[in-house]
Amino acid sequence: MAVAKMTRKTVWRCRLPLPLAPLPLVPLLPLLLLLLPLAGCSSVSSFFSGSDKTAEVGNAPPPEQLYSSADQLLSAGKFEKAAEKFEEVDREHPYAPQARRALVMAAYAYYRDGKYNEAIKAAKRYTTLHPGTKEAALAHHVIAMSYFNRINDADRDQTWTKKALREFQILVRRYPESRYAKEAQNRIRICKDVLAASEMKVGRYYLRKGNYLAAINRFKAVVVNYQTTRHVEEALARLTEAYMALGIKSEAQTAAAVLGHNFPESKWYKDSYTLLQSDGLAPREDTGSWISRAWKGAVKSVSKLNPL
Repeated sequence: MAVAKMTRKTVWRCRLPLPLAPLPLVPLLPLLLLLLPLAGCSSVSSFFSGSDKTAEVGNAPPPEQLYSSADQLLSAGKFEKAAEKFEEVDREHPYAPQARRALVMAAYAYYRDGKYNEAIKAAKRYTTLHPGTKEAALAHHVIAMSYFNRINDADRDQTWTKKALREFQILVRRYPESRYAKEAQNRIRICKDVLAASEMKVGRYYLRKGNYLAAINRFKAVVVNYQTTRHVEEALARLTEAYMALGIKSEAQTAAAVLGHNFPESKWYKDSYTLLQSDGLAPREDTGSWISRAWKGAVKSVSKLNPL
């Protein structure tokens, strides 16, 4: 009577799982025929042939062939097509030896085509990815010239001039031995001359209107930032005039003294000297004046760059 002595727990453990009902078999061929039209004819053919568009990625021409084609287009003067072909080298073969130079050459080709925004974008991408490389000087040159070629005259907005000046200064500072450095130095002088002319034009306007403080700020910018330009003589003379109009005679005398010391034969000095004499004054430098400090600071900076 061992069976009668089995506990409830024992009976539970001895139960077998119920068999599952068999699933109905679905014919596979009719189902496949229903799904294939939804995929489209091209997908069906690629499914059976084993081909796919992704396989075409590996069919791009080799990097040296693409680069050579781009170089030929550049030589032929087809700058836009050359830029696109150079970009294709970088896009299709980003790790190839030709890819790095192709990027900066794309920027150069866009610059030659007059597409300055595209040139700046490509060149900046190069300087970000490959700073300090031998082609980086060319990239900065492209950026600077793309700004420089859009400089307006002194009567208009000087945004492009300021950007060009900044890029040329970067080029000279980082790559002083590059083939572009000497030209950049000449462009820097031109940019500074344009910016000084712009400041002088606005300063003269304020001076005529009797807004002497605003005029002084403009002439001060020329004396502080653009001392190597041809406009500095007039700026010092105009400072003499504006300070005399305000009754700040010591500053007027200092401006005239600095002008006379550095440009003794200048017609602007003669005008300033005459103006001071009309009030019984003479040029006399106050070494504590901002004019004196700014001029001496600039002289020291120039002497460091050009030691005797």
